[in-house]
Amino acid sequence: MSDSKRKESAGERLTRWVYAVGPSGLAPVAPGTAGSFTAAILIFLPGHVGGIPEWSISVAALSLVVVFFAGVWSATKAERIHGRDPGIVVIDEVAGMIVTLMAIPNSPVAVVFGFFIFRAMDILKPFPARRLEKAPGGWGIMLDDVMAGIYSNVLLRAALFVWAAIS
Repeated sequence: MSDSKRKESAGERLTRWVYAVGPSGLAPVAPGTAGSFTAAILIFLPGHVGGIPEWSISVAALSLVVVFFAGVWSATKAERIHGRDPGIVVIDEVAGMIVTLMAIPNSPVAVVFGFFIFRAMDILKPFPARRLEKAPGGWGIMLDDVMAGIYSNVLLRAALFVWAAIS
């Protein structure tokens, strides 16, 4: 039986679900944007939907650690299946969005600005993000987005400061 006809095991389906963040990585156009949007929604909902408390810095930090290491593990496996830094892998965008919005007030303005700033930084990959992207396996996939998230967090803070000044 050829590899393309082989049935995916439950473990392989779970791994794909992790690196693709459910169906987000399967978006036919701009899967990275779909993954970032999914992350933005999941980060925004706590504190805005009844019964879900707002994220604390410790919950955000723990979430980042879990997402980061799950991403390294699953993205490494994804590269073996799909090739170098495949578009289906969007768990890196989730990590980048967590970093972007970490310790930022959870408001619609912050989430929207953060989303667009992160997408720009993820595409532009300012130093050292492009260099980090070259790390082997899932490490490179995850590290460049975390770096883009760090830049985005700083730029988002500046944008929110200006927004507050002109509002």
